[in-house]
Amino acid sequence: MSRDTRIGVVGGLSPESTVLYYRYMIDEYRRLRRDPNYPEILIYSLSFGKFSRQMSEKKFSEAAEYISEALKTLEKAGCSLALISANTPHMLWDRFSSSVKIPILHIVDVLAESLKKDRVKNVGILGTYTTMMSSFYAARLKAHGLRVIVPNEQDARVVHEVIMKELTEGLVKEDSRKAVEKVAERLVNKGAEAITLSCTELPLLFPDKRIAGVKAYDTAELHARKAMRISLKMEVFPKSPEERESFYDSNPFIK
Repeated sequence: MSRDTRIGVVGGLSPESTVLYYRYMIDEYRRLRRDPNYPEILIYSLSFGKFSRQMSEKKFSEAAEYISEALKTLEKAGCSLALISANTPHMLWDRFSSSVKIPILHIVDVLAESLKKDRVKNVGILGTYTTMMSSFYAARLKAHGLRVIVPNEQDARVVHEVIMKELTEGLVKEDSRKAVEKVAERLVNKGAEAITLSCTELPLLFPDKRIAGVKAYDTAELHARKAMRISLKMEVFPKSPEERESFYDSNPFIK
């Protein structure tokens, strides 16, 4: 394959979701094509422990630099498109997105595109504590014209504990699935028409993409499949709320 189809993935955050990303991208190619000419995919797997410590200690500059170095390595290796295979690291977007010249596919923009396509206006968020309770995720969705509903403090901690202590280790427990679904039910009762699985490990609990009687949007799957379609030049980048169209329009890779 030519170098302009090479996809770069910053993975390891966590390893479980990185495996899912690779599977989703390959599955999307097989869905669209009937040949073995898969685009080249390079995965730079970061240390989940190191990144988690940087984030928990609020060493955000160090964490962003850690991601930036991975992106630079992928760019030097000839990748023409990059993505971060996790939701929470996107809170550092403004710190790392300008570190390379190749376009980086923002997971929230892909999610917003899918929600709007399905005419969803009110959405509930499930993810890590940071993703649910910090402004970076909800603000970007709101900038796309969506109403965002988040769990209360107690519910947010329940979901976070399940993610960090179980799902990132590949542990799937029925009691935990029920506990997270109860949180989702409360979001639906507040008006959520759909729930976003805004932690790339949460689909391990809800593989059928349904939760609390509504559709669950698997951000990992949406992100990975979109990247494959862009690499095949079947689709272009979703518009971002930062008016970056001029950058995208000038990049021949996404024509």
